[in-house]
Amino acid sequence: MLFCGVFLMVSCGSDEEVKNITGLATDDAELSSLVSALSEANLVTTLNGDGPFTVFAPTNEAFQSLLDSNGDWSTISDIPSDVLESVLLFHVLSGEVRAGDLSDTYVSTLSSGPDGSNVSLQVDVTGGVKFNGSALPLTTDIEASNGVIHKIDEVMLPPSIVNHALQNPNLSILVAALTDTRHTTDFVSVLSEDGPFTVFAPTNTAFQALLDSNTAWNSLGDIPIATLDAVLKYHVVKSSANVQAADLTDGQAVEMLNDGGITIDLSDGAKISTSSNQSVNIALTDVQGTNGVVHVVDQVLLP
Repeated sequence: MLFCGVFLMVSCGSDEEVKNITGLATDDAELSSLVSALSEANLVTTLNGDGPFTVFAPTNEAFQSLLDSNGDWSTISDIPSDVLESVLLFHVLSGEVRAGDLSDTYVSTLSSGPDGSNVSLQVDVTGGVKFNGSALPLTTDIEASNGVIHKIDEVMLPPSIVNHALQNPNLSILVAALTDTRHTTDFVSVLSEDGPFTVFAPTNTAFQALLDSNTAWNSLGDIPIATLDAVLKYHVVKSSANVQAADLTDGQAVEMLNDGGITIDLSDGAKISTSSNQSVNIALTDVQGTNGVVHVVDQVLLP
């Protein structure tokens, strides 16, 4: 049996063309706040373009939750225009990505970070699909003439590098290490500043290997805080820079926040040589935040 009317504005036997993204959003009562926001941020023309685009479209209820989160915001027009533009562009991808194409990954949005870099959106499909750590899909694969729309239940805010770490379950031990109450350095506050920062982030597996390397260490709390502090600072580039993978060169010497150094080795894949003679794989590059970039590594870097 052939089912009709699966997509908005499409019916069997009709010659009516599928509308573009803004046209479909305008016709959908659940997306009226999104349409108002696009108009307020002067982005209607952008999404009327040829594309194709993928748009994660927050519902009216999602926009109301955003307004309720800030006592200064009663209507969408109360949101500063630069903030609104950045937030809305964080919901747009270049290219058409359907629900069946989703995987555990990061994708580049049209929102801009340091040096005009594209801020990354986390997609997590393990145990159910989530975007940016918490946004859930409501309706997927709404076909438009210039792309595809997925309705979501939350207005997603472009993440800082700290937010990226918090949202990734594979970096939970790193988060625990950064927030250890024994620290005299407030790593979260420091890495929430404007930056930009470049951070090499060890996975949970990497931290577990570090714990396993010392029989006296069963948990992070067993690592002397001075040691943990020095190790964590060895993962942050000292200079204020948004160093993406394309900026790395073979043999490049990089000074870290603890005043130690690493060397980039591109002779056989992307690796880091540490001052303790480790050869560490860079497993994932260019997780871009609003205040810097994260590269995931498979070992804890030891100075």
